[in-house]
Amino acid sequence: MARPLHRGASGGGRFSGNSHGFWDDSQMKERTEKEDLDRIRSSDNTYFSFRFPFRFLFLDNSSAKNGLSDNGFASDPFNAGTLRSRHKLTLLFLKFSLVIIVFLALVGSFWWTVSITSSSRGHIFRGYRHIQEQLVSDLWDIGELSLGSARLKEFEFCPQELENYVPCFNATENFALGFSEGKENDRHCGQGSRQNCLVLPPVNYKVPLRWPTGKDVIWVANVKITAQEVLSSGSLTKRMMMLEEQQISFRSASLMFDGVEDYSHQIAEMIGLRNESNFIQVGVRTILDIGCGYGSFGAHLFSKQLLTMCIANYEASGSQVQLNLERGLPAMISSFTLKQLPYPSLSFDMVHCARCGIDWDQKEGIYLIEADRVLRPGGYFVWTSPLTNSQASLRNKENQKRWNFVRNFAESLCWDMLSQQDETVVWKKTSKKSCYGSRKSGSNPSICSKGHDVESPYYRPLESCIGGTQSRRWIPIEGRPTWPSRAKPNSKGLAIYGVSPEDFAEDDVNWNSAVRNYWSLLSPLIFSDHPKRPGDEDPSPPYNMLRNVLDMNAHFGGFNSALLVGGKSVWVMNVVPTSGPNTLPLIFDRGFVGVLHDWCEAFPTYPRTYDMVHANGLLSLETDQQRRCSMLDLFSEIDRLLRPEGWVILRDTASLLEIARALATRLKWDARVVEIESNSVERLLICQKPFFKKQAN
Repeated sequence: MARPLHRGASGGGRFSGNSHGFWDDSQMKERTEKEDLDRIRSSDNTYFSFRFPFRFLFLDNSSAKNGLSDNGFASDPFNAGTLRSRHKLTLLFLKFSLVIIVFLALVGSFWWTVSITSSSRGHIFRGYRHIQEQLVSDLWDIGELSLGSARLKEFEFCPQELENYVPCFNATENFALGFSEGKENDRHCGQGSRQNCLVLPPVNYKVPLRWPTGKDVIWVANVKITAQEVLSSGSLTKRMMMLEEQQISFRSASLMFDGVEDYSHQIAEMIGLRNESNFIQVGVRTILDIGCGYGSFGAHLFSKQLLTMCIANYEASGSQVQLNLERGLPAMISSFTLKQLPYPSLSFDMVHCARCGIDWDQKEGIYLIEADRVLRPGGYFVWTSPLTNSQASLRNKENQKRWNFVRNFAESLCWDMLSQQDETVVWKKTSKKSCYGSRKSGSNPSICSKGHDVESPYYRPLESCIGGTQSRRWIPIEGRPTWPSRAKPNSKGLAIYGVSPEDFAEDDVNWNSAVRNYWSLLSPLIFSDHPKRPGDEDPSPPYNMLRNVLDMNAHFGGFNSALLVGGKSVWVMNVVPTSGPNTLPLIFDRGFVGVLHDWCEAFPTYPRTYDMVHANGLLSLETDQQRRCSMLDLFSEIDRLLRPEGWVILRDTASLLEIARALATRLKWDARVVEIESNSVERLLICQKPFFKKQAN
């Protein structure tokens, strides 16, 4: 009978039944090998019991490490009947381990929260912000490097024909877009209206003379004007200008009857004042001068602490706005043709038009309605025109008809005619809203509904209804604090704008400190020809290099206020971005001037306008928005606005300023980042635009 097969460690074979000797030896050998195997198995089990105490959780039926059966196959310490129990134990152990981990995490988090102090939390937050900013900066660097050297190359210079380039006011381009009947000269900001190149100054351009000398003398080469345009500039200005070989001299004080001093004195007397020095006493501080000529009216009144904003149409040559800005006087391009002015309702104490070129009787008086909108209750409208000369009008029926229309329409606006002398008429706007209700039934113009009475319109179409009556700011000028007290509104006044006295006071203190720091940094550079220690008093004129200042994100106007408190002989264009909170009404009511603006569009002014451009938090504000323009577009526009050797001060987060510094390099600016405080996430970027001279042909 054949024996069954045995497959052991010795690997057995198949034998006949009479082989007894060999079987006995094989049996003995098998017992010996089995004992050795048991000893090895025992030692292996001991080894695994120390190194893997939970090994039973991971064994399976195929494991060959836990022992061998008598027939030589690998055996399992758990038989098939206990497989389900083993899986349950595994899941139970995993759940238990998870509970322990969660418990330990909660206890650790609680202990960390209790132990950490408010000071250390601040350090951690700042550390997190620093890491976040560094990440943004690193990503920017990686992006720039990935784009290659072409992306980092410096800007090219614009062609010579763009030396007075003003985007959005390209008459040829606007005409090609279908604008006509005078609309081609209006503001149209479309795609492609901006060119990212550096606008060079004219061939013989010179840095403007310092204030106040520069108010009365400018370099001819700095503006685009011909001798003929100087001689035909109007009766109020041509006899106050002298064209010399390289300069234009303005004589704001004249012995002539129609000199600007006599003219200003006449207006004061028509209001009932002794002279123009008393304008402030009746609440006049800000004046809108429409079609301002070459700015002699505003230049004269500046010495009386009055602030005059000049507006005029875009002019390719002989620009009124360009000459005013060159003299260091507030001005901007703006037009009554189609749209409302970018100023809040009830913003100016006086509106002045001396042969300004506006036909007030046209379009059913809609231009007078817009003038009324920006005029404060109790404010004055001054109009000088041959049309108002009653004796001349009697000889011309058409002129008499036009004059009668303006006079009757002014009455329907609740304007009271105070006086009429020669060619000048002065009206006073009503201080009482009840006047509009006392008009005859069906009188025009009507009062604007709430939906049409927008307090701060941004180039909206002209309205044919009376605006401003819905505003909480309807306060007669005689009821407002006079200048300079107006610059510091009280808690009741601030409540109108939703601003707390604490926030306003903190803003005021911070800006006074910031301006002192700015001047400490800039004084050794700005006044390099007049050495002084940082922190000392500024040298007296004519050593003041700065005059025209642009604040691109003005907030409450604190920067403007601090400059005046510090005795700086500057004026500030306070810009409130359309992408942020509208604080422009507060700025105007403080006695400053400004404008709403979308920084994805070109600013309405000529190249080389400002001595300093300042922006606090603008980069953060703009990057938070879904913008249709880039930071590069913004910086190329700043370069267009900035005069050669002009300054840029940007205050923002460190990461954004590192990006800005890279862009400044592409614009050929000298730039450096300055740390404000050791524990602050903000930095200063201070830049200066070089003076690149174009060679004459």
